[in-house]
Amino acid sequence: MESDVQRPVSLLLNRRGGDYRSDFNNNQTPSNNSKDVEGGGGSFSSGKWPSDYHMKIIWKRGFVRLVLVAGILWMLLILAVLSFHVWSCQSSSVFFSVICNKESKVYNFLNTWGFVPEQHRCPIPVVSNPERIVIPEGRTHDQIVKNISYVMEDEPLKDGSQSSQLFGGHQSWKQREKSFNLSSSMKVHCGFMHNGGADMDLVDIEYVKNCRFVVASGIFDGYDVPHQPSNISDRSKKLFCFLMVVDEISLDFIKANVTVREDHNRGQWVGIWRLILLKHSPYDEPRRNGKVPKILTHRLFPQAQYSIWIDGKMELLVDPLQILERYLWRGKNTFAIAQHKHHRSIYEEADANKRRKRYARPLIDLHMKIYYYEGMESWSPKKSSVSDVPEGAIIIREHTAMSNLFSCLWFNEVNLFTPRDQLSFGYVVYRLGGAFRFFMFPNCEYNSLFVLHPHTREHSSKVEWVKSLSEFKGNGSSMKESRGGLGLWTPYPGDLNSVALPKVVRASKAG
Repeated sequence: MESDVQRPVSLLLNRRGGDYRSDFNNNQTPSNNSKDVEGGGGSFSSGKWPSDYHMKIIWKRGFVRLVLVAGILWMLLILAVLSFHVWSCQSSSVFFSVICNKESKVYNFLNTWGFVPEQHRCPIPVVSNPERIVIPEGRTHDQIVKNISYVMEDEPLKDGSQSSQLFGGHQSWKQREKSFNLSSSMKVHCGFMHNGGADMDLVDIEYVKNCRFVVASGIFDGYDVPHQPSNISDRSKKLFCFLMVVDEISLDFIKANVTVREDHNRGQWVGIWRLILLKHSPYDEPRRNGKVPKILTHRLFPQAQYSIWIDGKMELLVDPLQILERYLWRGKNTFAIAQHKHHRSIYEEADANKRRKRYARPLIDLHMKIYYYEGMESWSPKKSSVSDVPEGAIIIREHTAMSNLFSCLWFNEVNLFTPRDQLSFGYVVYRLGGAFRFFMFPNCEYNSLFVLHPHTREHSSKVEWVKSLSEFKGNGSSMKESRGGLGLWTPYPGDLNSVALPKVVRASKAG
Protein backbone atom coordinates (compact mmCIF):
# COMPACT_ATOMS: atom_id res chain seq x y z
CA MET A 1 0.00 0.00 0.00
CA GLU A 2 2.86 2.32 0.85
CA SER A 3 4.34 1.86 -2.58
CA ASP A 4 0.97 2.59 -4.11
CA VAL A 5 0.84 5.90 -2.30
CA GLN A 6 4.41 6.83 -3.25
CA ARG A 7 3.82 6.39 -6.98
CA PRO A 8 1.23 9.19 -7.38
CA VAL A 9 3.23 11.43 -5.06
CA SER A 10 6.31 11.08 -7.21
CA LEU A 11 4.32 11.68 -10.37
CA LEU A 12 2.69 14.73 -8.88
CA LEU A 13 6.07 16.08 -7.82
CA ASN A 14 7.43 15.68 -11.31
CA ARG A 15 4.43 17.35 -12.91
CA ARG A 16 3.92 20.27 -10.55
CA GLY A 17 7.36 20.76 -8.96
CA GLY A 18 5.63 22.25 -5.93
CA ASP A 19 4.89 21.39 -2.25
CA TYR A 20 3.11 18.05 -2.18
CA ARG A 21 2.87 17.89 1.64
CA SER A 22 -0.47 19.63 1.84
CA ASP A 23 -2.11 16.92 -0.25
CA PHE A 24 -1.39 14.30 2.41
CA ASN A 25 -1.27 16.18 5.73
CA ASN A 26 -4.83 15.14 6.55
CA ASN A 27 -4.43 11.51 5.49
CA GLN A 28 -0.98 10.11 6.22
CA THR A 29 2.64 10.89 6.85
CA PRO A 30 4.97 10.95 3.89
CA SER A 31 7.15 7.89 3.47
CA ASN A 32 10.89 7.70 4.00
CA ASN A 33 11.42 8.22 0.30
CA SER A 34 9.48 11.43 0.55
CA LYS A 35 11.60 12.55 3.43
CA ASP A 36 14.69 11.92 1.41
CA VAL A 37 13.34 14.35 -1.13
CA GLU A 38 12.59 16.94 1.49
CA GLY A 39 15.81 16.61 3.40
CA GLY A 40 18.17 17.13 0.53
CA GLY A 41 19.70 20.20 2.14
CA GLY A 42 19.99 23.82 1.08
CA SER A 43 16.94 26.03 0.98
CA PHE A 44 14.70 22.98 0.69
CA SER A 45 15.91 21.33 3.90
CA SER A 46 13.09 22.89 5.87
CA GLY A 47 10.61 21.03 3.76
CA LYS A 48 9.13 24.20 2.22
CA TRP A 49 9.72 25.86 -1.18
CA PRO A 50 10.63 29.58 -1.08
CA SER A 51 7.55 31.72 -1.56
CA ASP A 52 9.00 33.50 -4.62
CA TYR A 53 10.49 30.35 -6.20
CA HIS A 54 7.74 29.94 -8.81
CA MET A 55 7.99 33.58 -9.87
CA LYS A 56 11.80 33.42 -10.25
CA ILE A 57 11.58 30.31 -12.41
CA ILE A 58 8.89 31.93 -14.55
CA TRP A 59 10.92 35.15 -14.98
CA LYS A 60 14.16 33.29 -15.76
CA ARG A 61 12.52 31.07 -18.30
CA GLY A 62 10.56 33.97 -19.77
CA PHE A 63 13.65 36.17 -20.07
CA VAL A 64 15.65 33.45 -21.83
CA ARG A 65 12.78 32.81 -24.22
CA LEU A 66 12.39 36.54 -24.85
CA VAL A 67 16.11 36.91 -25.69
CA LEU A 68 16.01 33.90 -28.02
CA VAL A 69 12.87 35.09 -29.79
CA ALA A 70 14.22 38.64 -30.11
CA GLY A 71 17.51 37.31 -31.54
CA ILE A 72 15.72 35.12 -34.04
CA LEU A 73 13.44 37.98 -35.09
CA TRP A 74 16.45 40.31 -35.44
CA MET A 75 18.29 37.81 -37.64
CA LEU A 76 15.18 37.26 -39.74
CA LEU A 77 14.80 41.02 -40.14
CA ILE A 78 18.43 41.35 -41.30
CA LEU A 79 18.00 38.46 -43.75
CA ALA A 80 14.77 40.00 -45.03
CA VAL A 81 16.44 43.38 -45.58
CA LEU A 82 19.43 41.79 -47.35
CA SER A 83 17.15 39.60 -49.47
CA PHE A 84 15.08 42.63 -50.42
CA HIS A 85 18.26 44.52 -51.32
CA VAL A 86 19.41 41.73 -53.62
CA TRP A 87 15.94 41.30 -55.10
CA SER A 88 15.49 45.02 -55.76
CA CYS A 89 18.80 45.09 -57.64
CA GLN A 90 17.51 42.38 -59.97
CA SER A 91 13.96 43.66 -60.28
CA SER A 92 12.64 44.87 -63.62
CA SER A 93 10.64 47.56 -61.81
CA VAL A 94 12.03 51.05 -62.27
CA PHE A 95 10.91 52.01 -58.74
CA PHE A 96 12.82 49.20 -57.05
CA SER A 97 15.87 49.56 -59.28
CA VAL A 98 16.18 53.19 -58.13
CA ILE A 99 16.21 51.99 -54.50
CA CYS A 100 19.01 49.55 -55.29
CA ASN A 101 22.60 50.68 -54.96
CA LYS A 102 24.85 48.12 -56.63
CA GLU A 103 27.93 50.13 -55.71
CA SER A 104 27.22 49.87 -51.98
CA LYS A 105 29.58 47.94 -49.69
CA VAL A 106 26.70 45.70 -48.60
CA TYR A 107 25.89 44.63 -52.15
CA ASN A 108 29.55 44.13 -53.01
CA PHE A 109 30.01 41.99 -49.89
CA LEU A 110 26.99 39.83 -50.74
CA ASN A 111 28.11 39.53 -54.35
CA THR A 112 31.69 38.65 -53.37
CA TRP A 113 30.56 35.85 -51.07
CA GLY A 114 28.16 34.41 -53.62
CA PHE A 115 24.87 35.47 -52.03
CA VAL A 116 23.82 37.32 -55.19
CA PRO A 117 22.66 34.68 -57.67
CA GLU A 118 24.45 34.76 -61.01
CA GLN A 119 22.19 34.95 -64.03
CA HIS A 120 23.06 34.73 -67.70
CA ARG A 121 20.17 37.04 -68.58
CA CYS A 122 17.99 39.15 -66.34
CA PRO A 123 15.31 41.81 -66.92
CA ILE A 124 16.60 45.33 -67.52
CA PRO A 125 14.69 47.94 -65.49
CA VAL A 126 14.09 50.37 -68.36
CA VAL A 127 11.36 52.93 -68.78
CA SER A 128 8.66 51.16 -70.76
CA ASN A 129 7.91 53.94 -73.24
CA PRO A 130 10.86 55.73 -74.91
CA GLU A 131 8.52 58.53 -75.97
CA ARG A 132 8.16 59.58 -72.32
CA ILE A 133 11.87 59.75 -71.52
CA VAL A 134 13.01 63.28 -70.64
CA ILE A 135 16.40 64.11 -72.16
CA PRO A 136 18.58 66.23 -69.82
CA GLU A 137 19.33 69.75 -70.96
CA GLY A 138 22.88 70.94 -71.45
CA ARG A 139 26.02 68.96 -70.70
CA THR A 140 27.53 67.46 -67.56
CA HIS A 141 30.41 69.61 -66.29
CA ASP A 142 33.44 67.93 -64.74
CA GLN A 143 34.98 69.30 -61.59
CA ILE A 144 38.61 68.29 -62.21
CA VAL A 145 39.33 68.20 -65.95
CA LYS A 146 37.57 70.98 -67.81
CA ASN A 147 39.43 71.20 -71.11
CA ILE A 148 41.25 68.58 -73.13
CA SER A 149 43.30 68.95 -76.33
CA TYR A 150 45.24 66.43 -78.36
CA VAL A 151 48.82 65.93 -79.51
CA MET A 152 48.70 65.89 -83.32
CA GLU A 153 52.41 65.69 -84.20
CA ASP A 154 55.42 64.08 -82.56
CA GLU A 155 58.31 66.17 -81.35
CA PRO A 156 61.34 66.18 -83.69
CA LEU A 157 64.12 63.71 -82.94
CA LYS A 158 67.40 64.88 -81.42
CA ASP A 159 68.99 65.16 -84.87
CA GLY A 160 66.10 67.34 -86.05
CA SER A 161 64.50 64.68 -88.25
CA GLN A 162 60.90 63.55 -88.01
CA SER A 163 60.01 60.07 -86.77
CA SER A 164 57.79 57.79 -88.82
CA GLN A 165 54.13 58.74 -88.85
CA LEU A 166 52.06 56.51 -86.57
CA PHE A 167 48.37 56.78 -85.74
CA GLY A 168 49.06 56.66 -82.00
CA GLY A 169 52.28 58.63 -82.21
CA HIS A 170 55.60 57.91 -80.51
CA GLN A 171 54.56 58.43 -76.89
CA SER A 172 57.55 58.28 -74.55
CA TRP A 173 57.49 56.72 -71.09
CA LYS A 174 57.80 60.21 -69.62
CA GLN A 175 54.84 61.50 -71.66
CA ARG A 176 52.79 58.47 -70.65
CA GLU A 177 53.50 59.07 -66.97
CA LYS A 178 52.65 62.76 -67.26
CA SER A 179 49.28 62.00 -68.89
CA PHE A 180 48.00 60.51 -65.61
CA ASN A 181 48.65 63.73 -63.67
CA LEU A 182 45.27 65.45 -63.73
CA SER A 183 44.80 69.19 -64.14
CA SER A 184 41.99 71.45 -65.30
CA SER A 185 43.47 71.70 -68.80
CA MET A 186 45.27 68.76 -70.38
CA LYS A 187 46.94 67.89 -73.68
CA VAL A 188 47.41 64.19 -74.35
CA HIS A 189 48.05 61.66 -77.10
CA CYS A 190 44.76 60.33 -78.42
CA GLY A 191 45.36 58.74 -81.82
CA PHE A 192 44.68 60.50 -85.12
CA MET A 193 48.20 61.84 -85.46
CA HIS A 194 48.86 63.76 -88.65
CA ASN A 195 49.21 61.35 -91.61
CA GLY A 196 48.73 58.39 -89.27
CA GLY A 197 45.80 56.81 -91.14
CA ALA A 198 42.12 56.12 -90.32
CA ASP A 199 40.90 58.82 -92.71
CA MET A 200 37.19 59.43 -93.37
CA ASP A 201 35.62 60.49 -96.65
CA LEU A 202 34.52 64.11 -96.78
CA VAL A 203 30.91 63.05 -97.38
CA ASP A 204 30.96 61.07 -94.12
CA ILE A 205 32.67 63.89 -92.22
CA GLU A 206 29.86 66.22 -93.25
CA TYR A 207 27.18 63.68 -92.32
CA VAL A 208 28.43 63.00 -88.76
CA LYS A 209 28.60 66.73 -87.98
CA ASN A 210 24.84 66.56 -87.40
CA CYS A 211 25.01 63.57 -85.04
CA ARG A 212 24.46 64.48 -81.39
CA PHE A 213 23.24 61.00 -80.39
CA VAL A 214 25.21 58.07 -81.83
CA VAL A 215 24.93 54.30 -81.87
CA ALA A 216 28.29 53.16 -83.25
CA SER A 217 29.65 49.80 -84.29
CA GLY A 218 32.49 48.49 -86.40
CA ILE A 219 33.52 45.66 -88.72
CA PHE A 220 37.13 45.07 -89.73
CA ASP A 221 38.84 42.53 -91.97
CA GLY A 222 35.47 41.17 -93.14
CA TYR A 223 34.57 39.23 -89.99
CA ASP A 224 30.90 40.26 -89.84
CA VAL A 225 27.97 41.81 -91.68
CA PRO A 226 25.75 44.50 -90.12
CA HIS A 227 22.90 43.20 -87.94
CA GLN A 228 19.77 45.34 -87.83
CA PRO A 229 18.75 46.45 -84.32
CA SER A 230 15.30 45.52 -82.98
CA ASN A 231 12.69 47.39 -80.93
CA ILE A 232 13.85 50.85 -82.02
CA SER A 233 11.23 53.55 -81.45
CA ASP A 234 10.34 56.14 -84.08
CA ARG A 235 11.72 58.80 -81.75
CA SER A 236 15.12 57.10 -81.58
CA LYS A 237 15.20 56.55 -85.34
CA LYS A 238 14.94 60.32 -85.78
CA LEU A 239 17.24 61.21 -82.89
CA PHE A 240 20.16 58.77 -83.31
CA CYS A 241 22.73 58.26 -86.03
CA PHE A 242 23.47 54.55 -86.45
CA LEU A 243 27.07 54.50 -87.70
CA MET A 244 28.87 51.34 -88.81
CA VAL A 245 32.62 51.96 -89.16
CA VAL A 246 34.34 49.66 -91.66
CA ASP A 247 37.66 49.24 -93.41
CA GLU A 248 38.01 48.71 -97.13
CA ILE A 249 38.18 44.90 -96.88
CA SER A 250 34.96 44.81 -94.85
CA LEU A 251 33.17 47.23 -97.19
CA ASP A 252 33.89 44.93 -100.14
CA PHE A 253 32.80 41.90 -98.11
CA ILE A 254 29.53 43.59 -97.06
CA LYS A 255 28.73 44.63 -100.62
CA ALA A 256 29.26 41.03 -101.76
CA ASN A 257 26.92 39.57 -99.12
CA VAL A 258 24.16 42.08 -98.32
CA THR A 259 22.34 44.89 -100.10
CA VAL A 260 24.04 48.27 -99.86
CA ARG A 261 22.09 51.29 -101.08
CA GLU A 262 23.53 54.69 -101.90
CA ASP A 263 21.69 57.96 -101.19
CA HIS A 264 21.81 61.15 -103.24
CA ASN A 265 24.82 62.42 -101.23
CA ARG A 266 26.79 59.22 -101.98
CA GLY A 267 26.25 57.93 -98.46
CA GLN A 268 26.17 54.12 -98.21
CA TRP A 269 23.54 52.31 -96.12
CA VAL A 270 22.70 48.81 -94.93
CA GLY A 271 19.24 49.11 -93.43
CA ILE A 272 19.42 51.61 -90.56
CA TRP A 273 23.23 51.61 -90.53
CA ARG A 274 25.19 54.34 -92.26
CA LEU A 275 28.52 52.86 -93.39
CA ILE A 276 31.53 55.00 -92.42
CA LEU A 277 34.66 54.01 -94.32
CA LEU A 278 38.05 54.40 -92.63
CA LYS A 279 40.71 54.47 -95.31
CA HIS A 280 44.36 53.66 -94.68
CA SER A 281 44.10 51.26 -91.73
CA PRO A 282 46.39 52.51 -88.97
CA TYR A 283 47.55 49.08 -87.76
CA ASP A 284 48.69 45.72 -89.13
CA GLU A 285 46.46 43.84 -86.66
CA PRO A 286 42.68 43.97 -87.48
CA ARG A 287 41.74 43.66 -83.81
CA ARG A 288 43.81 46.72 -83.01
CA ASN A 289 42.14 48.63 -85.86
CA GLY A 290 38.79 47.86 -84.28
CA LYS A 291 39.79 49.72 -81.11
CA VAL A 292 39.85 53.04 -82.97
CA PRO A 293 36.07 53.54 -83.32
CA LYS A 294 35.37 51.54 -80.16
CA ILE A 295 37.47 53.58 -77.73
CA LEU A 296 37.94 56.84 -79.65
CA THR A 297 34.28 57.35 -80.56
CA HIS A 298 34.51 60.96 -79.38
CA ARG A 299 37.37 61.59 -81.81
CA LEU A 300 35.68 60.07 -84.83
CA PHE A 301 32.40 61.87 -84.10
CA PRO A 302 33.40 65.08 -82.26
CA GLN A 303 29.92 66.63 -82.43
CA ALA A 304 28.35 63.70 -80.56
CA GLN A 305 27.30 64.32 -76.98
CA TYR A 306 26.18 60.74 -76.27
CA SER A 307 27.34 57.48 -77.80
CA ILE A 308 26.56 53.78 -77.43
CA TRP A 309 29.19 51.43 -78.81
CA ILE A 310 28.28 47.82 -79.68
CA ASP A 311 30.56 45.25 -81.27
CA GLY A 312 29.91 44.38 -84.91
CA LYS A 313 28.73 40.83 -84.16
CA MET A 314 25.88 42.06 -81.95
CA GLU A 315 22.22 42.73 -82.70
CA LEU A 316 20.87 45.42 -80.38
CA LEU A 317 17.53 44.54 -78.72
CA VAL A 318 16.84 47.61 -76.57
CA ASP A 319 15.92 51.12 -77.67
CA PRO A 320 18.99 53.41 -77.31
CA LEU A 321 17.01 56.07 -75.44
CA GLN A 322 16.07 53.46 -72.85
CA ILE A 323 19.74 52.52 -72.58
CA LEU A 324 20.86 56.11 -71.98
CA GLU A 325 18.13 56.65 -69.40
CA ARG A 326 18.89 53.41 -67.55
CA TYR A 327 22.68 53.56 -67.47
CA LEU A 328 23.53 57.27 -67.60
CA TRP A 329 20.73 59.68 -66.76
CA ARG A 330 19.02 57.78 -63.95
CA GLY A 331 22.19 57.50 -61.88
CA LYS A 332 23.78 60.71 -63.20
CA ASN A 333 26.64 58.75 -64.76
CA THR A 334 28.78 59.76 -67.72
CA PHE A 335 30.33 56.35 -68.46
CA ALA A 336 28.82 52.87 -68.16
CA ILE A 337 30.19 49.45 -69.02
CA ALA A 338 29.30 45.87 -68.07
CA GLN A 339 31.09 43.66 -65.59
CA HIS A 340 32.94 40.65 -67.02
CA LYS A 341 31.09 37.37 -66.56
CA HIS A 342 34.02 35.36 -65.19
CA HIS A 343 36.93 37.57 -64.14
CA ARG A 344 37.50 40.51 -61.81
CA SER A 345 41.28 40.68 -61.83
CA ILE A 346 43.26 41.68 -64.92
CA TYR A 347 45.69 38.88 -64.10
CA GLU A 348 42.87 36.33 -64.33
CA GLU A 349 41.84 37.85 -67.65
CA ALA A 350 45.44 37.76 -68.89
CA ASP A 351 45.70 34.09 -67.99
CA ALA A 352 42.47 33.39 -69.90
CA ASN A 353 43.81 35.33 -72.90
CA LYS A 354 46.91 33.17 -72.98
CA ARG A 355 44.90 29.95 -72.71
CA ARG A 356 42.62 31.00 -75.55
CA LYS A 357 45.53 32.29 -77.67
CA ARG A 358 44.29 35.86 -77.98
CA TYR A 359 47.82 37.24 -78.35
CA ALA A 360 51.44 36.16 -77.89
CA ARG A 361 51.84 34.70 -74.40
CA PRO A 362 55.21 36.29 -73.55
CA LEU A 363 53.93 39.72 -74.65
CA ILE A 364 50.84 39.39 -72.45
CA ASP A 365 53.13 38.49 -69.55
CA LEU A 366 55.35 41.50 -70.28
CA HIS A 367 52.27 43.74 -70.41
CA MET A 368 51.12 42.47 -67.00
CA LYS A 369 54.61 42.77 -65.49
CA ILE A 370 54.66 46.46 -66.36
CA TYR A 371 51.30 46.98 -64.67
CA TYR A 372 52.30 44.98 -61.58
CA TYR A 373 55.59 46.85 -61.34
CA GLU A 374 53.61 50.12 -61.43
CA GLY A 375 51.45 49.05 -58.49
CA MET A 376 48.39 47.46 -60.09
CA GLU A 377 47.19 44.87 -57.55
CA SER A 378 44.83 41.99 -58.16
CA TRP A 379 41.20 42.86 -57.61
CA SER A 380 39.83 42.43 -54.09
CA PRO A 381 36.61 43.49 -52.30
CA LYS A 382 38.60 46.34 -50.75
CA LYS A 383 38.68 48.12 -54.11
CA SER A 384 36.05 50.74 -54.87
CA SER A 385 35.00 49.15 -58.19
CA VAL A 386 33.04 45.90 -58.44
CA SER A 387 35.61 44.56 -60.91
CA ASP A 388 38.76 45.57 -62.78
CA VAL A 389 37.68 43.69 -65.91
CA PRO A 390 34.78 44.85 -68.13
CA GLU A 391 32.83 43.31 -70.95
CA GLY A 392 33.85 45.84 -73.57
CA ALA A 393 31.33 44.90 -76.24
CA ILE A 394 28.96 47.68 -75.07
CA ILE A 395 30.19 51.09 -73.89
CA ILE A 396 27.76 53.89 -72.99
CA ARG A 397 29.16 57.41 -72.72
CA GLU A 398 28.44 61.07 -72.39
CA HIS A 399 31.38 62.81 -74.04
CA THR A 400 32.51 64.98 -71.15
CA ALA A 401 36.08 66.15 -70.66
CA MET A 402 36.82 63.45 -68.06
CA SER A 403 35.11 60.72 -70.07
CA ASN A 404 37.06 61.74 -73.17
CA LEU A 405 40.32 61.83 -71.20
CA PHE A 406 39.71 58.34 -69.87
CA SER A 407 39.03 57.06 -73.39
CA CYS A 408 42.29 58.64 -74.62
CA LEU A 409 44.37 57.16 -71.81
CA TRP A 410 42.70 53.78 -72.29
CA PHE A 411 43.46 53.88 -76.01
CA ASN A 412 47.07 54.88 -75.39
CA GLU A 413 47.57 51.72 -73.33
CA VAL A 414 46.04 49.61 -76.11
CA ASN A 415 48.28 51.38 -78.61
CA LEU A 416 51.46 50.85 -76.55
CA PHE A 417 50.91 47.28 -75.40
CA THR A 418 48.66 44.35 -76.36
CA PRO A 419 45.37 45.04 -78.21
CA ARG A 420 43.40 43.32 -75.41
CA ASP A 421 41.56 46.37 -74.10
CA GLN A 422 40.06 44.48 -71.15
CA LEU A 423 43.56 44.23 -69.67
CA SER A 424 44.07 48.01 -69.78
CA PHE A 425 40.70 49.29 -68.55
CA GLY A 426 41.21 48.60 -64.84
CA TYR A 427 44.78 49.88 -64.95
CA VAL A 428 43.69 53.31 -66.21
CA VAL A 429 40.97 53.43 -63.54
CA TYR A 430 43.67 52.66 -60.96
CA ARG A 431 46.03 55.35 -62.26
CA LEU A 432 43.32 58.03 -62.09
CA GLY A 433 42.93 57.29 -58.40
CA GLY A 434 39.17 57.51 -58.05
CA ALA A 435 38.82 60.72 -60.10
CA PHE A 436 37.08 58.80 -62.89
CA ARG A 437 33.64 57.62 -61.81
CA PHE A 438 31.73 55.09 -63.87
CA PHE A 439 28.85 52.64 -63.60
CA MET A 440 29.74 48.96 -64.03
CA PHE A 441 26.42 47.17 -64.45
CA PRO A 442 25.66 43.44 -63.99
CA ASN A 443 26.69 41.01 -66.69
CA CYS A 444 23.19 39.51 -66.83
CA GLU A 445 21.83 42.88 -68.02
CA TYR A 446 24.61 43.07 -70.58
CA ASN A 447 23.47 39.72 -72.00
CA SER A 448 19.89 41.01 -72.22
CA LEU A 449 20.85 44.00 -74.38
CA PHE A 450 21.68 42.08 -77.53
CA VAL A 451 21.75 38.86 -79.52
CA LEU A 452 25.26 37.64 -80.19
CA HIS A 453 25.89 36.38 -83.73
CA PRO A 454 28.92 34.29 -84.68
CA HIS A 455 31.68 35.79 -86.80
CA THR A 456 31.60 34.86 -90.46
CA ARG A 457 35.02 33.29 -89.88
CA GLU A 458 37.48 32.79 -87.05
CA HIS A 459 40.22 35.32 -86.53
CA SER A 460 43.70 33.87 -86.38
CA SER A 461 47.22 35.22 -86.77
CA LYS A 462 50.64 33.70 -86.21
CA VAL A 463 51.47 36.01 -83.31
CA GLU A 464 48.69 34.45 -81.23
CA TRP A 465 50.55 31.11 -81.17
CA VAL A 466 53.88 32.50 -79.96
CA LYS A 467 55.04 30.91 -76.68
CA SER A 468 58.53 32.43 -76.38
CA LEU A 469 60.17 35.73 -77.22
CA SER A 470 62.85 33.80 -79.10
CA GLU A 471 60.25 33.00 -81.76
CA PHE A 472 60.32 36.67 -82.80
CA LYS A 473 63.97 36.38 -83.84
CA GLY A 474 65.21 35.62 -87.34
CA ASN A 475 62.38 34.73 -89.69
CA GLY A 476 59.91 35.29 -86.85
CA SER A 477 60.62 39.01 -86.80
CA SER A 478 57.84 39.48 -89.36
CA MET A 479 55.32 38.62 -86.63
CA LYS A 480 56.13 41.86 -84.81
CA GLU A 481 53.60 44.61 -85.37
CA SER A 482 55.23 47.58 -87.06
CA ARG A 483 52.70 50.25 -86.06
CA GLY A 484 51.24 49.14 -82.73
CA GLY A 485 52.36 47.60 -79.46
CA LEU A 486 55.71 49.37 -79.67
CA GLY A 487 55.88 49.77 -75.90
CA LEU A 488 56.46 46.03 -75.70
CA TRP A 489 59.69 46.43 -77.65
CA THR A 490 60.91 49.72 -76.15
CA PRO A 491 63.31 49.42 -73.17
CA TYR A 492 61.30 49.96 -69.99
CA PRO A 493 62.73 52.35 -67.35
CA GLY A 494 62.55 49.77 -64.57
CA ASP A 495 63.72 46.27 -63.60
CA LEU A 496 61.03 43.90 -64.80
CA ASN A 497 63.19 40.79 -64.38
CA SER A 498 62.51 40.78 -60.64
CA VAL A 499 58.73 41.03 -61.09
CA ALA A 500 56.79 37.88 -60.19
CA LEU A 501 53.17 38.06 -61.31
CA PRO A 502 50.50 37.14 -58.75
CA LYS A 503 49.29 33.56 -58.87
CA VAL A 504 45.99 33.02 -60.63
CA VAL A 505 43.45 30.53 -59.33
CA ARG A 506 41.48 29.26 -62.29
CA ALA A 507 38.06 29.22 -60.67
CA SER A 508 36.12 29.67 -63.90
CA LYS A 509 36.24 28.99 -67.60
CA ALA A 510 38.61 30.97 -69.80
CA GLY A 511 35.92 33.42 -70.79
